[in-house]
Amino acid sequence: MQSTMQDFPLTVTGILRHGTGWYSNRRVTTVTADGYRDISYGEFGTRVAQLAHGLRQLGVTEGDRVATFMWNDQEHLEAYFAAPCMGAVLHTLNVRLTGEHVAFIANQAEDRVVLVDMSLAAVLGPMLPLLSTVHTVVAVGDGDVGPLSDSGITVIRYDDLLDGQPLEYSWPDLDERSAAAMCYTSGTTGNPKGVVYSHRSNYLHSMSVCSANGFGLRDGDRVLPIANMFHANAWGQPYAAVMAGADLLLPNRFLQADALVNMIEQRRPTVATAVPTIWNDVLQYLNAHPGHDISSLRLVACGGSAVPLGMMKTYEQTYGVHIRQAWGMTETSPLAALAAPPPEVTGEDHWTLRATAGRVVSGVEVRLVDDAGCVLPNDGKAVGEIEIRGPWITASYYQNADPSKFDHGWLRTGDVGRIDPQGFITLTDRAKDVIKSGGEWISSVELELLLMDHPSVLEAAVVAVPDDRWQERPLAAVVVKKDATVTVQELRKHLCDKVARFWLPERWTFIDEVPKTSVGKFDKKVIRSQYADGAFDVVECHD
Repeated sequence: MQSTMQDFPLTVTGILRHGTGWYSNRRVTTVTADGYRDISYGEFGTRVAQLAHGLRQLGVTEGDRVATFMWNDQEHLEAYFAAPCMGAVLHTLNVRLTGEHVAFIANQAEDRVVLVDMSLAAVLGPMLPLLSTVHTVVAVGDGDVGPLSDSGITVIRYDDLLDGQPLEYSWPDLDERSAAAMCYTSGTTGNPKGVVYSHRSNYLHSMSVCSANGFGLRDGDRVLPIANMFHANAWGQPYAAVMAGADLLLPNRFLQADALVNMIEQRRPTVATAVPTIWNDVLQYLNAHPGHDISSLRLVACGGSAVPLGMMKTYEQTYGVHIRQAWGMTETSPLAALAAPPPEVTGEDHWTLRATAGRVVSGVEVRLVDDAGCVLPNDGKAVGEIEIRGPWITASYYQNADPSKFDHGWLRTGDVGRIDPQGFITLTDRAKDVIKSGGEWISSVELELLLMDHPSVLEAAVVAVPDDRWQERPLAAVVVKKDATVTVQELRKHLCDKVARFWLPERWTFIDEVPKTSVGKFDKKVIRSQYADGAFDVVECHD
């Protein structure tokens, strides 16, 4: 028996029509060096149509890749909609990757046109001769186009591209399963891998973000996506905000703590997203400059790496801001799970669940698998690799089968952890970062979070290093807060009653900053390499 329901395509075009049609008075605000500039959703919809006409004039046709090398701003948002709605494919390039990686990504994706923020022209310029399929660069903003035109590639200014274009576009009827956007992983090991999102997956992901068990976006919210639009769709916030009729406050390149605090105070966003490093910097600024008010934020979604429990408590108890830990990755669009404890759970049990990676959102399924591929129980004790599946989870990589990452329809996330009977996921490590000492597992993530709970510690990273007796032992690399002091002995004492004794690191080093990847995660391969090269002043401390 068949249903009587209409087979109506779920497309990014549908999000655009809904948001710019019914919420035409909502605003897109971009932070500038001089203040702010903003337009209404209605005006934004017109500019999206003009950009689509301009791209068509440049020869962009259905399926062509339109790349962006940009910050979070109005023009980037316009590209987010113009390219997929005209049938092309948006390809966001990570501005923090090396030239070698950018060239690999752009060439494999066969990008035709690149939109570049002029503040990044000097970064992209030297890469352009390596981009074999790009025929036109669109320069967004003011400034000298010399660094771009030196490559010999055609350069046109964004405003000139839009000038005189029709105010409406006859959006084509698209297959909801066709490609809408693509993004590459951050390439921490080997070349980055491409993930291609469909119109359907973006639409369903946006609905999940808007749901009450997601971020609960709604008309009247003002969303501040600090998470970069050049990586993992800015965690789905641009599409979800337009779907919900929420205002958007785009921070551009102004991601320093003081700038973020100022925009929060002045423009009063209600929802924000960023990695823990950003919120840690903001917290240090707030503590050093008392009197600021960031209480407009009803929800801060934080992910990319584990969020220190002490930081969450301080934000909530001192500044009235609720931080909710989120878990996902490029391959999951990226929202997969959120740490929202049931309302009946209170006290320390509430905070214990807040410190987890959370429960998967509806539409995503999760399981725990051991090294032999056997499914493990969700008893909160068994430890294995997290595998997931769902309508916005990738089933492959672009032009790269990599069967080791997939298991009969499930994505192998590379995250190791456990799942409790309520479905809350606790991550103990990335598979490549697990410490196995004398046959026993040690969680680097748990050690890091405990160390960062110490009042004198700003950041801490723990990695496995070779040991003659135990094969591997943990090395703790610690960043001490400004004007604070702490000894190795004090840090070991801090850990003593919180972890098994064999977890306690004997090797310690104090560093100025934890190395980070292009998306703000701890870059542990760099720490391991620096240790092997003897770059650290290592202190050994035993019982």
